[in-house]
This record gives sequence, structure tokens and C-alpha cells, in this order.
Amino acid sequence: MLVSAQEAKTMYEELGATFVDCRFDLQDDQLGFQNYEAFHLPGAVYFDLEEDLSGPVETTGGRHPLPDLDSFVHILKSKGIDDETVVIAYDDNHAFASRFAWMMKALGHQHVYILNGGIKAWRNMEYPLSTERVERTAITSEQSWRFNESLIATQDYVRRHIEDDQIALIDSRNYERFIGKVEPIDFKAGHIPSAKNFDWMNLFKEDGLFKHKDELKTYFSSLEMYEEVIVYCGSGVTAAPNVIALWETGYDNVKLYVGSFSDWITNVDNEVMTFEDD
Repeated sequence: MLVSAQEAKTMYEELGATFVDCRFDLQDDQLGFQNYEAFHLPGAVYFDLEEDLSGPVETTGGRHPLPDLDSFVHILKSKGIDDETVVIAYDDNHAFASRFAWMMKALGHQHVYILNGGIKAWRNMEYPLSTERVERTAITSEQSWRFNESLIATQDYVRRHIEDDQIALIDSRNYERFIGKVEPIDFKAGHIPSAKNFDWMNLFKEDGLFKHKDELKTYFSSLEMYEEVIVYCGSGVTAAPNVIALWETGYDNVKLYVGSFSDWITNVDNEVMTFEDD
């Protein structure tokens, strides 16, 4: 699923792959598109985390719930993407491109990839960039995409399996948020009971590339005993790179708790643990 800048360039030139620019800034929701307009990969279309890759925020469901299926398929078609399009997602930190790639996989799309190292890796190779806003021919044919529920964990599913010895629950946030020492976003601090901490930033080398598959396999080795892994973070975004990395290292039965911690804490009956509780 991960491709190098060299591989991405070849796929663009020989297969007509579509680049998907997913750059976004959680502190400035306009910055990602501004960066896209400043420069992007050739022919790239832009997908906004909150406008395109998330649905409306409600009382439950977390800060970045999945969009309505029909709405998301409409956006894909409007940007010229159908079930046969080869798509390569990129950003500048892997979180948002991973969210897009995971969503496409959840739709059953067979030709989605992530540019390893993001736009930095492309620029380091001195490959061409573009400033043109891309207008692709919209897809008019019917698409039979459906979200694969086996890849998705709901709050109820997590509640029912939280003490299952065969299922690992992993928290992708940094350790200080995991133990409840700090919480800059959500109204409660801590983690879901039984969760193990696998900070998503530990997946990457200093140059921003995902670590080698062997290193990732070692990193996740304590999970080998489990039949299933459920991954969450604050709102189902930075958990996505952990899902991608688990897939890359051979873990097939992985679910993303899309609502994540921001959904979990909306239910007053759900327990939250901190460092003092462990």
C-alpha cells in the first residue's frame, strides 16, 4: 500500500494514477487547501479532512465521524474517481492521507496507495510540481461501493469486546494524553480501559518515511498473540497510520474505531482510565 516517490511517479506516467492531496491543519482548517493551491503534485485533486473525509459532528460519533456513504461517493465521482481509478494519497504527515486510504479500502477500492514520505519525499527527488487547479471529468456511471463493516469498530462493539482476551485495543495518541496527564482537545482525559499505547509518531523515521517493515513488525510484536486489533486515537484520524502499518506488517484483522476517544467520552457510562488508575 505504501509506494516510494519513484514508484508513484512511474504509476502516474504509465498507469495514469490520480494523486490525492490530503494536506490539512487541525489548527487552521484553510491551510491545507491554501498549500494545495500554492503547489501540488501533477494532476492532484484535493480532499479536505472536514469537508470531504468526515461527516457532520453530532452529540455522538466523535470529532471526525465518517461521512454519509452517498455523499462521499458523490465527492469521489465529482473528482473523477471511480472503482477502477488508481489513486495515490499524500500529505505532509501521513495522518490525513492514511485516513483517505483507509476509507477507500473500507469501500473495497483495490487500487489505493499512500506516497511514503508525503510531498516532502516527492520534492526531495526534485520531481515536478503544479500550481494548476485540476478539473477532472466527473464520473456519471453508477458505483456499487459500500463500507465494509468488518473494518469498522463502533462504540458498542468496543464496549462489548473491551475485556476480550483475544482482542487488543490500542491507543494511537502520545503517552501524555494516553495516561491523562494532558488533554488539549477533549473534555475528559485518559484512555479506554484495557488499551495499550502505540503512539502513531513512532511509526516514522526522522526523514518522515514509514520505518522498514521489519522494524514495524518488531514494534507490534506484542500484538501477535491476539486474533483482532482495534485501533483508536482522539477522532479516528491519527489512528489510521497505525492501521496502515499493521496491514503492512501482515495483520489482517484490524478495525478502526472511527469515533475514537472523542466518541467514547460522550457516553457517561463509559469508564475512562488515567495513569493513577493503572
